[in-house]
Amino acid sequence: MVRRFEDILEAVEAYNPGADFDLLRRAYVFSAREHRNQVRRSGEPYLVHPLEVAYALAELRLDTASVVAGLLHDVVEDTLTTIEAVAGYFGEDVAHIVAGVTKISKLRFASQEQAEAENLRKMILAMVDDVRVILVKLADRLHNMRTLEYLEPDRRERIARETFEIYAPLANRLGIGRIKVELEDLAFRHLEPEAHEALARALESRQEASAQFIRETGERLERALAEQGIEAEIRGRIKSTTSIWRKIQRQGIDLDQMYDYVAFRILAASVKDCYGALGTVHALWRPVPGRIKDFIAMPKPNMYQSLHTSVMGDRGQPFEVQIRTPEMHRIAEEGIAAHWQYKEGGGRLSGQDVERVAWLRQILEWQQDLKDPREFLEMVKVDLYPEEVYSFTPKGKVLSFPRGATPVDFAYAIHTEVGHHCVGAKINGRIVPLKTLLQNGDMVEILTQPSSHPSRDWLAIVRTTRARSKIRAWLKAEERTRSVALGRELTEKEFRKYRVPVRTLTDDPAVGEALRRMGLAELDDFFAAVGHGRLTPQSLLGAVVPEQELQPRPDGLVARVVKRALGLGEKAIAVRGLDDVMITLAKCCNPVRGEEIVGYITRGKGVSVHSVHCPNVERLMFDSERRIEVQWAGSSDGAAVYEVRLRVEIEDRPGVLAKVLSAVAEEKSNIKTMDARTDEGSDARATLVLNVADRQQMRRVMDRIRKVDGVRRVQRLLS
Repeated sequence: MVRRFEDILEAVEAYNPGADFDLLRRAYVFSAREHRNQVRRSGEPYLVHPLEVAYALAELRLDTASVVAGLLHDVVEDTLTTIEAVAGYFGEDVAHIVAGVTKISKLRFASQEQAEAENLRKMILAMVDDVRVILVKLADRLHNMRTLEYLEPDRRERIARETFEIYAPLANRLGIGRIKVELEDLAFRHLEPEAHEALARALESRQEASAQFIRETGERLERALAEQGIEAEIRGRIKSTTSIWRKIQRQGIDLDQMYDYVAFRILAASVKDCYGALGTVHALWRPVPGRIKDFIAMPKPNMYQSLHTSVMGDRGQPFEVQIRTPEMHRIAEEGIAAHWQYKEGGGRLSGQDVERVAWLRQILEWQQDLKDPREFLEMVKVDLYPEEVYSFTPKGKVLSFPRGATPVDFAYAIHTEVGHHCVGAKINGRIVPLKTLLQNGDMVEILTQPSSHPSRDWLAIVRTTRARSKIRAWLKAEERTRSVALGRELTEKEFRKYRVPVRTLTDDPAVGEALRRMGLAELDDFFAAVGHGRLTPQSLLGAVVPEQELQPRPDGLVARVVKRALGLGEKAIAVRGLDDVMITLAKCCNPVRGEEIVGYITRGKGVSVHSVHCPNVERLMFDSERRIEVQWAGSSDGAAVYEVRLRVEIEDRPGVLAKVLSAVAEEKSNIKTMDARTDEGSDARATLVLNVADRQQMRRVMDRIRKVDGVRRVQRLLS
């Protein structure tokens, strides 16, 4: 059904008879005129879209400015209209909302991840400034999703995924249940079309039986409540396709094995009647253990209040019952919009509502520590999916956390310093590991030690944005300290190499001038950049001493012999941007000349060089800022040798091992050590430690061993 402007007027008048209807009419005429030659992908006139958006906002019972902004939300982006013109015709309040929506829509970025992250940033900024901006954006997205089938497949999938992962959870976080459910179902239809179609057919085949069950159960419940003197409205329904699908996926079952896809909602007159209705339900049917939730006494952060229980029906069929007052139901459906003050020009939230969206302001504070868009997106998504767990401090204060939170999350929720110095926790009086998952009703006491500090491993166990943000901020500060120390070491070494006194770094005015040209505030900033590999010591050295006057100090005889023996002469390994930096070959993988390698800036040991196949590389490269490009330089002269460990699996019979050793000798490779042992059965294993000149010689040795009769397998050991 296509909405008419008259439908919007009727909807607004129903809840706000004092609305400025003249302003609404002028906005309608203006939007119709500006969009008159535009057509949507569906073939409909473009005006259909702003009408649908405005009607959705009227359904949320928003103020006149919001509905007017719904009619005008695309005129700045898609026509020649300026925001100044909107302000002149319709007032600053309307223009403010339209400008906020336009800023979000106009963003363009190089990558999809960056686009999603920055869009989310903009939306959060807009919400904190005026929550009506995101309400208009949600209404806009809702109608776009209703007509998504007219777009090309790749755009359709991208928009559906963004809706499922960002917009629907955002609507849920703001408590707008009706929009959240529809956005999820529409996105599910496009992301999993086959699953959606199969599920829809299965539910349709059960339609008659479900309808009969809802009718009979509802009538029985109605009679029982009446006997207790409880006036209530009873509504039975089949759950949304998305919620059913999620449960099927989570439990690894099919629809035939799922029975609780039917739910009832009881709207009781008062809170007292809600609890009375809960008792009546449990008197009729046996409750499912662990499925009783009291969100009236402890509301969700998005304002949601209700009693939830699951019971076993007469035929062994479980079903869910939600019990709430009509006002609670309105809040569950409309969320933040249900608390709106309908005075004209009132775009700000007040009192209790400000507290209910406090998480937005927290996110804005935490984002200052998050430069990587992917990190920001990851962390905000955590806050958009809060399946709450409620735990208590020793003083009885209730704190809510997303499911999966740990005592570390609890510690940071109390105070940043408590989190930083956390060493353990007591849950319900018992000492537990920090990775223990919090449960509803847990009483948590955090144990601290002044000498304790955050661990990078904590990032794998925390669930809250606050904890993750604070841990990363501390690690980055600590990383800077290490980078400054390494950068200072490398810079001073380079200065000494060219016979430039180290005191020049602090005494020479040219150093300060060079730092200013680089955009650096102090010398430690330069050291940190060198330690991270972003700058080289030469960039400062050249500013102090003219290039033609630089005379490097030659290596002594002992240094040259050692470097040659280790294969680390001047031409062995080149480090991007760094000259004469300390280089060590990692002992965990012993990289061999010719194979692909990566460098990792260490503390006090210069650059550690690893094989790309090293099992430790993924862990070491967690901090991408410490990764640096390295490569083999020059060619092997045969003098340098590299250590290689090989495991050879052979048949346990005489002469095989001797042939293996002979094969190694034929390739002129020296065996340093050998360990051989017999396995169960007829096999044996030998571990050889060899010296080779390069990757080619290593491969020749391995190939020659494979050709020995009786050899089953040859494998290089990297760790």
